[in-house]
Amino acid sequence: MADKEFSTDILIVGAGMGGVAAALAALKLGRNVILTEETDWIGGQLTAQGVPPDESPWIDSHQTGGTRSYRAMREHIRATYRRYYPLLDEPKQNPRLNPGMGSVGPLCHEPKIGLAVLEGMLAPYIASGRLTLWLNHIPESAETGEDRVESVRLRSTLTGEERTVRFDYVLDATELGDLLPLADVEYIIGAESQLQTGEMHALPGEPDPLDQQALSWCYAMDYLPGEDHTIEKPDDYDFWRTYQADFWPGRQLSWHTPDPTNLRTVHRPLFGGETDAEYVDDMWHFRRILYRKYYPAEFFPSDITLVNWPQIDYWLGPVLGVTEAEKQKHLRGTQQLSLSFLYWMQTEAPRHDSGQGYPGLRLRGDILGTEGLAKYVYVREARRIEAQFPVREEHVGVEQRQGLKGAAIFTDTIGIGSYRIDLHPSTAGRNYIDIPSWPFQIPLGALLPIRVKNLLPACKNIGTTHITNGCYRLHPVEWNIGEAAGALAAHCLNRNLLPEQVRNSSELLSDFQRLLSEGLGFELQWPEELRLTPRVSLAPLGV
Repeated sequence: MADKEFSTDILIVGAGMGGVAAALAALKLGRNVILTEETDWIGGQLTAQGVPPDESPWIDSHQTGGTRSYRAMREHIRATYRRYYPLLDEPKQNPRLNPGMGSVGPLCHEPKIGLAVLEGMLAPYIASGRLTLWLNHIPESAETGEDRVESVRLRSTLTGEERTVRFDYVLDATELGDLLPLADVEYIIGAESQLQTGEMHALPGEPDPLDQQALSWCYAMDYLPGEDHTIEKPDDYDFWRTYQADFWPGRQLSWHTPDPTNLRTVHRPLFGGETDAEYVDDMWHFRRILYRKYYPAEFFPSDITLVNWPQIDYWLGPVLGVTEAEKQKHLRGTQQLSLSFLYWMQTEAPRHDSGQGYPGLRLRGDILGTEGLAKYVYVREARRIEAQFPVREEHVGVEQRQGLKGAAIFTDTIGIGSYRIDLHPSTAGRNYIDIPSWPFQIPLGALLPIRVKNLLPACKNIGTTHITNGCYRLHPVEWNIGEAAGALAAHCLNRNLLPEQVRNSSELLSDFQRLLSEGLGFELQWPEELRLTPRVSLAPLGV
């Protein structure tokens, strides 16, 4: 099939949270954009991966911890429930409506609602012709020259059609940093050593590129007691039924998991109380995305919860730095683990009220636009660019900063975030690393590759380390990174500048930061009282 050629100001490969935010920023600043996405859903971890937002604890109480457009997205989600769902009056009038009453955060909602909101935010630009959106497209190759990327060739996974796009700037917003190797951009995978980074919690010996955080393939389910919705026995169930890692407190399929902060064994059952109670410290209520008591009696037969729990963390092998066959083997393994955990819950799990199994658990693929699991695996760690300024534990970690108050101050700040340094078990057999961090800034230098001039990271692929990725990878931070990258590319085109010129000139940097803060509603620093409040705890299971 003949290769078709297109041109645009900015190509954004990947339409997860960072990619969508990048497109919105570039479009608002007057540039034309082609945005591509591997799946048929935009939104990444918020939608296709099925993960409710993990956010700053002050996102509602202080209206801080996210850009103006991120906070607008959150309010659009709440407004969608108020407009279309038959909410009872009390939750409908609640300005801090949490649709699922999940304990992980203040806005637990169905992925489809997030999708509808993001599509609505992009719709005017698609209608105007300034934004072109290609779903079901993956990057195949890139043409490079003189420290620039000249073009990217993409392929439709539905038709096989190939399209080559030429551009002034290209943003890698893929979940795994897939464009970096294609474009010969220097990058890092896996875990660095202490000798490389000086980080307290980096590897004490040699670096290990294959030491990568666990993947999780999420799914939604409801519970209908008295009914039988048991799925077909998964092919790998017999393996997972007895599997136990050396570092884990029991079998993978059990209610016993480590507390991420101290690794002590915790017993947390599926139900610790009534299924439709407001808050209970159990698995069901942790990521609940629909709370049926917010609606007239019998309107919903059950609450709906989202399974992203320690039992479905897959660490038997990495997906970066390995062959395609090895990658696919581990992606399949991730799916099999998730299905095996569901089957175990339905058939063999110890019940809270004696007996075994909850056959009334019903897989709700319709909530995720599928017939089963989420559309895409939940990715915690991607390829990371070798950046002009890498963020290290010394900049944000409470322990390594040795009594200093607050995170490092970055003069080139382009945003803020707050999350613990939260690393899930790894493919090298390492347990959780979950340590306190200070509310932090996002430095522009972490978005600038050491060599390539016109490619910017717009997702989890910025210049963090294996350690600091643990606090820079969540929803509002990824959005902020993407939005800043889109704004930077557009700003450089509008002013005939290069990104490193913006960073290296105090005058140009101030001008760009003014655009971000006054024009686009970015927060470049934390209020002082919050900046000095470390993230010493999270919801009990992390994300």
